[in-house]
Amino acid sequence: MLRDPSQIPDGVLANQVYQCIVNDCCYGPLVDCIKHAIGHEHEVLLRDLLLEKNLSFLDEDQLRAKGYDKTPDFILQVPVAVEGHIIHWIESKASFGDECSHHAYLHDQFWSYWNRFGPGLVIYWYGFIQELDCNRERGILLKACFPTNIVTLCHSIA
Repeated sequence: MLRDPSQIPDGVLANQVYQCIVNDCCYGPLVDCIKHAIGHEHEVLLRDLLLEKNLSFLDEDQLRAKGYDKTPDFILQVPVAVEGHIIHWIESKASFGDECSHHAYLHDQFWSYWNRFGPGLVIYWYGFIQELDCNRERGILLKACFPTNIVTLCHSIA
């Protein structure tokens, strides 16, 4: 009934529930739409940066078409190195990487990507708690922006 308050038989209660949903500044459907739009904008930004650097990749839609169920935003067709770490995939997070959300992402997403595709990079566009970047040696690198010094098989991209 939260998804459709018009199903609530009591009209006054239905209106109050609707008002609560509309005014929910943290978890309401309007906030979800805004978060989704911001996330999409950052994925488009990342795609543009990958294209600008002439890095060949597959995106989530292409990976799902190939039958993958859990996919990062981008898989690099040719791995690169960032700060001495090999990167096979990149995940864009249009949020701040706090301890709670990062550990949930590690469990629900990042380790699955690592198991399927190898080491990768997570970009928290709004920064992250530095101490969370503790899995570099295990294959998950955190950055707050697109890396400036990417090393490819042929040369370094600055």
